[in-house]
Amino acid sequence: PLLYYRNNLMSLVNLLTLMPEYGVEGIVFSSSCTVYGQPDVLPVDESAPIKPALSPYGNTKQICEEIIKDTIHASAPFKSINGVPQNLIPYLTQTAIGIRKELSVFGDDYHTPDGSCIRDYINVVDLAKAHVTAMNRMLENKSPEAIEIFNLGTGRGVSVLELISAFEKATGVKVPHKI
Repeated sequence: PLLYYRNNLMSLVNLLTLMPEYGVEGIVFSSSCTVYGQPDVLPVDESAPIKPALSPYGNTKQICEEIIKDTIHASAPFKSINGVPQNLIPYLTQTAIGIRKELSVFGDDYHTPDGSCIRDYINVVDLAKAHVTAMNRMLENKSPEAIEIFNLGTGRGVSVLELISAFEKATGVKVPHKI
């Protein structure tokens, strides 16, 4: 947990501290769907309530969002757009190439066709395009508020086991995983 805190929190504080000094007027922060905990309604939209994080990583993302909000509310000279990607792919690829011993699938008793959790995964290119759009929005002063939140998604959920299977089929690499 301390590595997440050091990397996510301290880096953000350093960045926010230096932004005014270098004339940076906006930040796009990619958060995590973990900030919504176990959501009451799916799909999760921007009006969903923030709930207690279920992991140290998720907690750091919640704290980062609060740090950004507090900084801007204290009259920082910049705006923020927060985006929430949902990201299993790094763990999947790290397992496939042997960096991780196996991929953990958290549960097989969900009310889904294969019992694994369904999430709305996005392509990293779409995330990058969303960042560019968000920066342009701020640079062109189209942001009506100092802080805006946009959730990114395709609107079509894929289960964890479906994603593993699709990855294995596309790459020909077997991904060791455990429930």
